[in-house]
Amino acid sequence: MPAPAGQEAARLYGVAAAGPRRAWAVGEQGINGATVGTPIALVWDGTAWTRTDLSHLAYTGALRNVAAVDASRAWAVGTDSKGRDQLLGWDGANWRETAFPGRGESGTRLLDIAAGRDGQVWAVGEHGGRAALLGLHGRTWRWCPPLPDAPRPTPYGVTVAASGDVWVYGDVIARWDGTWTVVPFLPGLRATVSGLLAVAHDDVWITGHAYGVGGPPGKPPSVKLEHWDGTRWSGVKAPFGVGLLSGIVGDADGRPDRITGWDFWDQKRAHYLRWDGAAWVSERGPETPRTYLPTALTPIPGAPGEYWSVGTTSFDPYPPAQVRVERYA
Repeated sequence: MPAPAGQEAARLYGVAAAGPRRAWAVGEQGINGATVGTPIALVWDGTAWTRTDLSHLAYTGALRNVAAVDASRAWAVGTDSKGRDQLLGWDGANWRETAFPGRGESGTRLLDIAAGRDGQVWAVGEHGGRAALLGLHGRTWRWCPPLPDAPRPTPYGVTVAASGDVWVYGDVIARWDGTWTVVPFLPGLRATVSGLLAVAHDDVWITGHAYGVGGPPGKPPSVKLEHWDGTRWSGVKAPFGVGLLSGIVGDADGRPDRITGWDFWDQKRAHYLRWDGAAWVSERGPETPRTYLPTALTPIPGAPGEYWSVGTTSFDPYPPAQVRVERYA
């Protein structure tokens, strides 16, 4: 799908849809290796993706993810170049900075954000140096009690299950339903968890990648796909093994649906996975001139079987990498 280019190098990190006529995508532009860029945000109006003006925010850095409540309400989180985390609210036309408890304080961070079907919004990160969850209650943001005995490691992802339970994931996996339940989990050496889908308390999927030990410089990662049955985690064989899985989404009933991934041996097409009821099978995106690294995937409410996928045209954060958007319909 045509999308306005950002300043090279640019990539989109998050996407959220409120319906067929409204979606948002956020990320970073002007990256050059470790050089911090500036935020980029796009909005879909049912016809085209357009850039939203962020100049009034006056900070450099990245927007990490976005969550949609309805066609006029969305939230995004990011971090500026000075390490200060930002919470932005969509007012129907523009993004505005929003205050939250602990903003700017040492030991307080916002790393990811998600919205439930009931309109509840949750951000995960740290508060007081402890792993914590921030919830929007009416118009007030309030921190939940911190994860028990878990100042480290910190969850860097959050998702809301169809049941309404909130799950956080990263180096620790836990469920919030008014109290915390921590699921035993060993992430593995040099491993990253990129997504979680909780079908039920004893039916949980995680995606990600792991670099493992040794190997030459530039060695690609291996995909990470695991399932929790309430007792233990089991590795699940994916249709490809070298590359990464960058996210997972459920269907309208919260059951396994799609996974988005990057296949090291066929980089010119995104390698999506579809659950056929018994196993994950391949679906391929359209071919690109160079490569496509999809970083986020979301179903489109009100349009069953349709999805937005966003990312970048290069695995490495160097020019001339650009944003890319794909749609499945």
